[in-house]
Amino acid sequence: MNRKITIIGVPLDLGADRRGVDMGPSAIRCAGIQSKLEKLGYHVYDEGDIVVHRPQSYGEFGSTLKYLHEIARVCEKLKERVSTVISKKHFPLILGGDHSLAFGTIAGVMQQKQSVGVIWFDSHADMNTSLTTPSGNIHGMSLAIALGVGHPELVGIGGSTKKIDPSKTVIIGARSLDEGERNLIRKLGVNVFTMHDIDRLGMAKVMNDAIRIVTKNTEGVHLSLDVDGLDPKDAPGVGTPIIGGISYREGHLAMELLAESGCVTSAEFVEVNPILDHLNRTAKVAVELMGSLFGEKIL
Repeated sequence: MNRKITIIGVPLDLGADRRGVDMGPSAIRCAGIQSKLEKLGYHVYDEGDIVVHRPQSYGEFGSTLKYLHEIARVCEKLKERVSTVISKKHFPLILGGDHSLAFGTIAGVMQQKQSVGVIWFDSHADMNTSLTTPSGNIHGMSLAIALGVGHPELVGIGGSTKKIDPSKTVIIGARSLDEGERNLIRKLGVNVFTMHDIDRLGMAKVMNDAIRIVTKNTEGVHLSLDVDGLDPKDAPGVGTPIIGGISYREGHLAMELLAESGCVTSAEFVEVNPILDHLNRTAKVAVELMGSLFGEKIL
């Protein structure tokens, strides 16, 4: 794995329309991410945070696409930053913020690579659109946008043709899907390992299958990890906790197997909300998972 890591914070809460998750980058930094990575032998460059403005209203699309224009502006900036980081041969590590930032990250990656596999570690599919969303929150649409489905202003970030391939996209840990998302998953052919699959097959089998899918004829793999993919008893500081999730130890095994594969070339960790947390526990868990992703071992 690349020994030079550039950290970019994105204190975005507009996609979730809930305060607190904008403090996620600070919480992760306070939990010691830079010292953790440096102890593992990486050169770490922290570029600080992208500035996010909070509009006074949802804007012209109201409750269907909340804060559309500001989220698009932030993701455009993030795209540029990620693309520059990769051009310098650094590994981009994005700290969120809510999950709507993901299509900005992926757009930046796609500026530098022709084909990228994606592992979407999440309790949700994030594949709603303005026609299917129950909330209007864009963080529930981010994977659909990255796949090229959604409002033109969002899909157009990075170029409407430079999108990820659904056959090389894998959702892991899903356990709360809306009907519109189920339909779009089937239509596009996105690979999904639900909690049922993890229970039945085991995390090792699921990860080995996922790695095989996302590394076939790709130039690298992007990991998009929403901490609500973990069970709330292990990661309580999230805005949309869903019981019955991936255990702390299963999460580490998943990261360890990704580290062994050496396939991950960019990553983001999102949805840490310290206001809903206990003593920064969820941010600490995120940092521990990052440690495993970047090669930390028990022995």
